Amino acid sequence: MEPEGWQRLSDSEDEEPPAPPPASATCWRNLAGFWLLGLCNNFAYVVMLSAAHDILSHQGALDINGTTQTPPATPPSRNSSNTSRYDCNPISTGAVLLADILPTLLIKFSAPFYIHRVPYGPRVGLCILCAWGSFLLVAFSTTVGTSIVGVVLASVSSGLGEISFLALTAFYPSEVVSWWSSGTGGAGLLGALSYLGLTQAGLSPRHTLLLMLSLPLAMLLSYYLLLVPPPAVPQWRWGDSAVLHDPLPTARQPLLAGAPAKQELTLQAKGRIVKGLLKYLLPLALVYFAEYFINQGLFELLYFRDSALTHAQQYRWYQMLYQAGVFVSRSSLRCVRIRHIWVLALLQCLNMVFLLAAVYFMFLPSIYLVFALVLYEGLLGGAGYVNTFHNISLESPPEEREFAMGVGCVADTLGISLAGAAAFPAHDYFCRLP
Repeated sequence: MEPEGWQRLSDSEDEEPPAPPPASATCWRNLAGFWLLGLCNNFAYVVMLSAAHDILSHQGALDINGTTQTPPATPPSRNSSNTSRYDCNPISTGAVLLADILPTLLIKFSAPFYIHRVPYGPRVGLCILCAWGSFLLVAFSTTVGTSIVGVVLASVSSGLGEISFLALTAFYPSEVVSWWSSGTGGAGLLGALSYLGLTQAGLSPRHTLLLMLSLPLAMLLSYYLLLVPPPAVPQWRWGDSAVLHDPLPTARQPLLAGAPAKQELTLQAKGRIVKGLLKYLLPLALVYFAEYFINQGLFELLYFRDSALTHAQQYRWYQMLYQAGVFVSRSSLRCVRIRHIWVLALLQCLNMVFLLAAVYFMFLPSIYLVFALVLYEGLLGGAGYVNTFHNISLESPPEEREFAMGVGCVADTLGISLAGAAAFPAHDYFCRLP
């Protein structure tokens, strides 16, 4: 017996279809495949945010262990000429966030209206090439501008991958959504932890980035070898001109036995779907605005001069603990399910206001209190993500689910983009304080 929601498609009822793998083996391969795709898809994006402090503080930071090439007598502060109490970078780390998110935002806003005409194979191939290019450009760049171009490539890879793989879940049982979400949480934790651990161990940021070139290869193997695609998934086949030029008829095949073939959604239908999703999309956007304003607007300002950790190391620890919280909550769907996403938005906004006050008044006595708040922040953000897409998957009719899952991922990207823009004036204001 095949997993629920699958159907064998054959040219005629008399034709014997090829024997599929055992149902249990197929199910576990798909669950593992979506977990690994989530991991690989978000890895470069997370690593670029973890390396943001190194990228912007000085390009030489990519050649040594996360500090600038200053004489030994220089205090551990990164900018010896900086008189601000916050030890500020000349440019906010929000610049890296915007480079890491704006291309994704552009893709997610436009793709739901045309991406279904492109088979999944070429999309995945482009994601892999962009991820490889991002690691190579940032690792070998000699200017901040070149590094930013590498960050943009990571954004293209992540954005195209997310909208493609979330749409792809519509062809599989609904359980794959939680495994995808857990994989993206794992990307956050492993990406931030690997960057922190390898640089703490003495490896240069440049060599750390080069070691991560294996992740795009893992994405390739996961998609082409591990996943068992249902016949309804549009694939690129060189010998079939219909698929080369118009994969739509294949893509619209029914997902359930006996169901009518799916028709392409009209613009009016798409607008109706988007309107119905606003109850989830707006709170999720607010959750992500608050948490990424904290991450890229406040993390670099939450600097404890008396800590044994350098400023760059403190920033990496914040990123790692945030991603640990995200991983735990994105993997918690079997234990906790939340329908009212606005509650998470409210809690995250309160968290943002508290940390903003902590930056201004500097009343937190210990960095370990910040560590706890950052972990809590990640728990809220991950819960908002996984529960939003779980709710959308459950409430969307089968013929609308592919579009709904694709357009749903616009919300978090919009919130992150607004947070990146807000990080600049916050950075400038605080860094002018004596």
